[in-house]
Amino acid sequence: MPNTDKYETVIGLEVHAQLNTHTKIFCGCNNKFGAEANTQTCPVCLGLPGSLPVLNKRVVEFAIKMGLTTNCTISHDSVFARKNYFYPDLPKGYQISQYDKPICENGWIDLGERRVRILRIHLEEDAGKSVHDESYVDQNASLIDLNRCGTPLIEIVSEPDIRLPEEAAEYMKKLRQILIYLGICDGNMEEGSLRCDANISIRLKNEQQLGTKTELKNMNSFRNVERALHAEIQRQKDIIDSGGEVTQATLLWDADNSRIQVMRIKEEAHDYRYFPEPDLVPVHVTENEIDEIRLGIPELAPQKMMRYVDEYQLPQYDAEIITSEPEIAAYFDSVVGHIRQPKIVSNWLMGEIMHYLNDEKITISDFPISPLKMSELLGFVINKDISGSAAKKVFEHMLESDEDAQTIIEKLSLRQVSDTAVLEEIVIKVLSDHPEQIEEFRNGKEQILGFLVGQVMKASRGQANPKVVNEILRKKLIA
Repeated sequence: MPNTDKYETVIGLEVHAQLNTHTKIFCGCNNKFGAEANTQTCPVCLGLPGSLPVLNKRVVEFAIKMGLTTNCTISHDSVFARKNYFYPDLPKGYQISQYDKPICENGWIDLGERRVRILRIHLEEDAGKSVHDESYVDQNASLIDLNRCGTPLIEIVSEPDIRLPEEAAEYMKKLRQILIYLGICDGNMEEGSLRCDANISIRLKNEQQLGTKTELKNMNSFRNVERALHAEIQRQKDIIDSGGEVTQATLLWDADNSRIQVMRIKEEAHDYRYFPEPDLVPVHVTENEIDEIRLGIPELAPQKMMRYVDEYQLPQYDAEIITSEPEIAAYFDSVVGHIRQPKIVSNWLMGEIMHYLNDEKITISDFPISPLKMSELLGFVINKDISGSAAKKVFEHMLESDEDAQTIIEKLSLRQVSDTAVLEEIVIKVLSDHPEQIEEFRNGKEQILGFLVGQVMKASRGQANPKVVNEILRKKLIA
């Protein structure tokens, strides 16, 4: 077996995030996923002669939000350029992007003790999509859907600071979380809203010079990022250990078959013949405009998590789970706003609610119980009007109907009995029916108390308050 511990991996990521503006970056076409092919196009995004692009202001604001949140310097003046290349789903023959003067530069994200520097965040338009449909009459042909042409993108380019595939996945997760919390990207990797290309090379440990890099494309999940990088790292190690040389190439990750495919070999970098976009003026942003955008940045996951720990005294684990998605945190905040019992809300959210979401494969936005109705249910638990087991029954009924907790409690007679006079009558009856167990308890068999509590609960059809029953039983047994 070759010694693979002698190598160090160097990884840099290029992350493309589609911005969820209502319209595209340079035209008024609807920017929405899933429409019928080629129905969301116009002369501008099709690149027809005589059409002129007009920049969507919201796209600039979204990019600046991301830049501020990732510690970037925001450029007061940035410029669009034409990136020239030919591909079937690029009708203009060029892509409007930013080259030497991007809107955001020199930021960073911390992954524990490792800092991943961000070289740049720049704006660009997306290309169309090639569709390889085997059901099409000519299976050797590809279809073209140009709906995606002109979809606004930010490309987040890291420095080669990542050393492990697991770090690359964690970096992607952090970016996705920021994008979603900012409300500028839905983060749906399956639909292509968030995509990742990686540049990978290996070198001997303690060497400064970078090895020959390859570019790995087509990674659409965190798991695939890890799997693809592990596979490519091993491929490069095997080549070098066998005496060969890594060739600069663009590679594809075949997730279905868990293998690397060579897309093209390239001896040199592409010459995209960048030149300034003649139909767009430079983007000028004032310091006051940047400050206004900064004020619009919401509370992000790290700050929210710290607040939950400090203000609500939640365990760190609870806070991390709840803040993992902004919709979950918003649901938690809403329930806590109605009933100030954060830990109880957290327990139910991380327990029954998330189990239901996982079983049904839905998100919290599709959860059928509103925060107000959930807080009403938990209120009955906190006030000891119903037992924990009864609360779970009510919860199950609420999932299947529009009825509120109180209606279900009354309908199923689940309200807990805490009236000592009522419970004393039941306890006296139970004790009179079990004289032998009373004697055993008085002879030191403490566990008999649990049996007697169970008999009282059975006699009350589960409605007796267990704590009150315990207190009454002990008094009667000791007397």
